[in-house]
Amino acid sequence: MTDQVVELLVIGGGPAGLSAVRAYREAGGLGRVVLVAADPDSPHERPPLSKDFLRGEQAEGDFGLLDEGELARLEVTWARDRVVSVDVEARRVSTREGADFAYRKCIFATGANPADLPVPGGEDSSLLRLRTLEDGRRLRQAVAGAKTVAVIGSGFIGCEAASSLRRLGVEVVQVTNEYAPQENRLGDEAAARIARWLTEDGVHLVTGVTVTAIERDAQGVTVQLAGREPVRADEVLLAVGVRPASDLAAEAGLRLHEGRILVDAQMRTSADGVLAAGDVVHAFNTAAGRGISVEHWFDAETMGKIAGRSAAGVEGAEWSSPPGFWSQIGDRWLKYAAWGDGYVEALYEEGEGDAFTVWYQDENGTCVGVLTYKADANYDKAFSLLG
Repeated sequence: MTDQVVELLVIGGGPAGLSAVRAYREAGGLGRVVLVAADPDSPHERPPLSKDFLRGEQAEGDFGLLDEGELARLEVTWARDRVVSVDVEARRVSTREGADFAYRKCIFATGANPADLPVPGGEDSSLLRLRTLEDGRRLRQAVAGAKTVAVIGSGFIGCEAASSLRRLGVEVVQVTNEYAPQENRLGDEAAARIARWLTEDGVHLVTGVTVTAIERDAQGVTVQLAGREPVRADEVLLAVGVRPASDLAAEAGLRLHEGRILVDAQMRTSADGVLAAGDVVHAFNTAAGRGISVEHWFDAETMGKIAGRSAAGVEGAEWSSPPGFWSQIGDRWLKYAAWGDGYVEALYEEGEGDAFTVWYQDENGTCVGVLTYKADANYDKAFSLLG
């Protein structure tokens, strides 16, 4: 088949990919633009999947990312297909459906996939995950007829989903190897507050335990725990993190760092004409002065914008903002920003009413992160300290 020549080819239709094509056009990028995405659904926000959408408070069409007619205005071709190979020397991409594209610039925005649990039964496809809109549909359908759901993992997605499931009237058992949710990342005081919130919502926490196996039978699922009684549930939601979708990049010979595509502050990879953005990258941040891996929605959009501008030939478009995100557990909004490579001391500060702030410092007493609840002034202040 004759190659279809495109000026810009983007692989992946999440926030980084969509942000990239928008920024490319806004920066004056010319020529044919094609975005190839395997997801059959139109681009959508991911945060509602564990909150409003799961609780039935938001319909699918309420959190789409594309405006009506936007692709036509941007002159972007959206190909619902999967890229199976990238030849960075020949600058050619092939898809599962047999299409071949010769590109001048290519952006990897392949994101990440939910991680399995490395125990017997931990890769079972019948276990629920939460990453795509289809995952969200499947979760809603599965829990509609469930009495008990076990949530494995105490990251933000696990905590958000556990609280949302309780609001649906489902009994929820949350299992984690941490002694309190988010203790490793956020510190003892913040973890204790989150644990109290979840308990108030009716979530039964099983903490400080190791899952040894997951077994499904005709009556439901058994989560085996080391040295503890097993947990029985109708369904299990795995919320144990993600793994970068970098297999395609590795096969193409792009340089990786701990499984992520290594890029500079302008999102340029080790191959000429190839950029990358979003959860799949380890990107250099000019303010931090080092490479950082993040899995935050806002940062994926930011990096996608930089990649699109770089592809259009704009000089000086660099990643310099501190990574951060918001999380909603029930009706409670946490705001978090940090460089992501740990801290030496967590300084807990009470505010008015039940507000609080946690300041994270390194060995030199420099602020490297902040977590706030009902303390927006401190959250805004932290960005000047982090920057």
